[in-house]
Amino acid sequence: MPEISLTPQMLDRFISRFGKEKIAVLHSKLSIGEKYDEWDKIKTKKAKIVIGARSAIFAPVEDLGIIIIDEEHDSSYKSESNPKYDAKQVAKYIAKQNKCPLLLGSATPDLKEYYKAKELGQIELLELTKRANEASLPKVTIIDLKEELASGNKSMLSRELYKSIEENLKNKKQTILFLNRRGYSTFVMCRNCGYVAKCKNCNISLTYHSYEKKLKCHYCGYEENLVNICPECGSDKIRYFGTGTQKLEQEIQKEFPNASTIRMDVDTVSKKNSHEEILNKFKEDNIDILIGTQMVVKGHHFPNVTLVGVITADSSLNIDDYRANERTFDILTQVAGRAGREKDKPGKVIIQTYNPDNFTIECSREQNYKKFYETEILIRKQLKYPPFCDIIVIGFSGLKEEKLIDISKKTYNYLKQKLEIIEKDEEIKQEQEGTIKIFKPMPAPIDKIQNRYRYRIIIKGKINEKINDVLNEYLQKVYQKDLKDIRISIDVNPNNMA
Repeated sequence: MPEISLTPQMLDRFISRFGKEKIAVLHSKLSIGEKYDEWDKIKTKKAKIVIGARSAIFAPVEDLGIIIIDEEHDSSYKSESNPKYDAKQVAKYIAKQNKCPLLLGSATPDLKEYYKAKELGQIELLELTKRANEASLPKVTIIDLKEELASGNKSMLSRELYKSIEENLKNKKQTILFLNRRGYSTFVMCRNCGYVAKCKNCNISLTYHSYEKKLKCHYCGYEENLVNICPECGSDKIRYFGTGTQKLEQEIQKEFPNASTIRMDVDTVSKKNSHEEILNKFKEDNIDILIGTQMVVKGHHFPNVTLVGVITADSSLNIDDYRANERTFDILTQVAGRAGREKDKPGKVIIQTYNPDNFTIECSREQNYKKFYETEILIRKQLKYPPFCDIIVIGFSGLKEEKLIDISKKTYNYLKQKLEIIEKDEEIKQEQEGTIKIFKPMPAPIDKIQNRYRYRIIIKGKINEKINDVLNEYLQKVYQKDLKDIRISIDVNPNNMA
């Protein structure tokens, strides 16, 4: 599974069918002793089934019969830290070595995988045409937030969503509210001079967390006290902009004082077993409203949830990434899937957006994956994005910007020369359609994190053994030199272009 939060639910299902003794669990929240016990259980063949998050793919299973990757579209399967392995790629290799099937499951398949199944026939496509428990798809309503503002509603809740929550509370049904930003406000600004409170280590604005009354950086963990007077101009016109899960929780408690609420985001799940405790509390204690970030959208089964509200659908649409549309469609369709999972309890989904006519949001309303895929794959083909090419990002980070610029320029010149030699090879040229493009080094979108400046070089083209050899040869050469504080990483088809 992609996330630890899905482990308890899956574990219960498997234990009820196969018994506890036959199952081992692996994830990062286990203590060293617990990990050893589970590992030993697998190694000694006591466990026949291994359930876990990304790293469970390395479990020492012998006589492997099948690998199942649930929610295969999820970006969590790719590691963001070195080594930047992709659990799906590792699974394909292990399945081939063991001559066993690999099953990729998703309601919103990764576009690259679906293309391999539908167009290339490399993967066998099996389709489920009905929902579990014979439940019907929830009714999805799109709310235009521009119209809400024009009519004088400045609340985070549209009138339609407010009315639906009220109705759900009367009917003793549960509600999930999704907002993909934690904290209280996303940035703090002086209305007088435009000063924005930024992290002293990273070139990123600080987020206001109301419960701790602190400004926090979500990249390095730096925090500082609230700013009441502008340090630039001395004005007291400090205002908080944007909304996060803490602010939403406060607004819900104010609007519905008799409703019980629980919040699930990175700030509330830092302790061991906290994922399990929050989800169990929501389910067992029949808490009225669950407020959360992406953690609440994936694969959870709550029979009494009949209403899902998406507070703003635009945050993932406006990111600097070619997969922005795909990620938005995935999130909206997945979160809609949490509502009305029982046949006798029809679901309702309300999506609030400033872009109601956007094609991705329209496809999400229809919950029509094929329509979305057919349009998005044509755009990708025209712009030569994956699956029609690979994107290789060479990242540089260091304490001195001048040194970083120097090494990134030298790297660019070296790789450009080597890649031109490859492209002259007629066989490769024909296979690649002559498209290996290397772009000059530029600052990364977030150009400073943890006091380290960041630059990157992007290469577009179909990766093959020759390109792979060039990159490996470059890394070997570069690490023989004394780079001191400079770090270099190469990531193929990264999850995060920032």
